[in-house]
Amino acid sequence: MRFTGRVGSSGLTPTDGWTTCSLGHRHWGRAGAAGLLVHRYGAGGPELLLQHRALWSHHGGTWGTPGGALHLGESPEQGALREVEEELGLPASALVLGARSVDDHGGWAYTTVLARPAGELDPARLRLDGESTGVAWVPLAGLHQVTLHPGLAGSLDRLRPLLADTPAA
Repeated sequence: MRFTGRVGSSGLTPTDGWTTCSLGHRHWGRAGAAGLLVHRYGAGGPELLLQHRALWSHHGGTWGTPGGALHLGESPEQGALREVEEELGLPASALVLGARSVDDHGGWAYTTVLARPAGELDPARLRLDGESTGVAWVPLAGLHQVTLHPGLAGSLDRLRPLLADTPAA
């Protein structure tokens, strides 16, 4: 998760910080969090653009979506687009937003916003900001071959039906 939107001498925004949901879990982002799941239809079916999280980050070494804490007054879509631009250098103009899925923990929620590339998207051309050690297209059918971020792994049953509707390019 990203510490952005410098406010005051601490460098944190008012919504940066840990919070505990009604289920007793600790989460980053006092106003909730959001991430962007970029997907496309490949030769073998749906593919997901995933980032390999830097070891120093929360759940480091896992593969997941770019995302982080929402800022005050920011919609999940705005937050997800901000995060993907910060973490991967991928601008909003390169994406077409789709459905969203909410993982509500009672008092805290993570929103996954789905998006398709507006054109060709080559991961080798993306600019990583240090929160990631890599980015790649991973086939949905091959997710078992990588270590997934636990939040993404726990959301797959809810996300799969949305990905099944991915049209061929």
